[in-house]
Amino acid sequence: MISSFDLEKLSPLFQDFYTLTGIHISLFNEKYEEIFPYPKELPSFCRLIRTDPDAALRCHSCDREACRTAAKKHNIHFYQCHAGLMEACTPIYSGEVIVGYIIVGNIFTYPDHGTGWEKIKEFCREYKIDKALLKAACLERPILTRQYVFAACHILEAIASYVCNERLAILKKGNLHTKIDEYILQNLSGDLSVSTLCRQFSIGKTYLYEITNSTYGTGVAEHIRRLRMEKARELLLEHADWPISEIAASCGFRDYNYFIASFKKETGLSPRQYQKQL
Repeated sequence: MISSFDLEKLSPLFQDFYTLTGIHISLFNEKYEEIFPYPKELPSFCRLIRTDPDAALRCHSCDREACRTAAKKHNIHFYQCHAGLMEACTPIYSGEVIVGYIIVGNIFTYPDHGTGWEKIKEFCREYKIDKALLKAACLERPILTRQYVFAACHILEAIASYVCNERLAILKKGNLHTKIDEYILQNLSGDLSVSTLCRQFSIGKTYLYEITNSTYGTGVAEHIRRLRMEKARELLLEHADWPISEIAASCGFRDYNYFIASFKKETGLSPRQYQKQL
């Protein structure tokens, strides 16, 4: 793990979320491994689903894919799990680095139990599960409106921010993920090609891609481009008198025309238009 979590302080926070919403909440690390669920026991519906080995594998696969998608979006991700229930996943950041994820799930948002059961029965038709027991477990799930779920997930996003602001999740200094992140941030105006990073840290391209995908939720080149664009927007507002070529060079763009085209694609405006508008 690249980070450590203060589970003693997280526990009452997760408990309060569950008390307010009735929605199961789980903490995952950056490797998509569940490390702290609340409540510890899953609802009867999910326990029954996981009695089928294939369905249990699908549950873990669904969690991993949700984390990957939330990381790519850099935002909360709503989705329907393989068994037909609604879930949401949000990444937890420490600076630019993803240190973990929070997933809330097992949410029944169908208009009524009858409609929901017909849908869920179709989702689970291939699983070797007693359908009478599954239906009974389905009928036990409380019906929550999507508006209620979205409101609960706004609280979820606040929890994710609070976790890092209060240092309930701390990056472990000295690990490779942290070193790469620090190097990129300190050298945005320099050469940050894949070959340069691999030489700097004595690693192969495949391993670099694995690290950056788990750390940022995207490839290394896309992450660096995004950081450089953020810096460009800051410089355009802070230094209105600077030539655009100087701003481009300060952000690591050696090709002036490429910078102009990339900035316009990112914002819909040329750099000067961006300055004037803001």
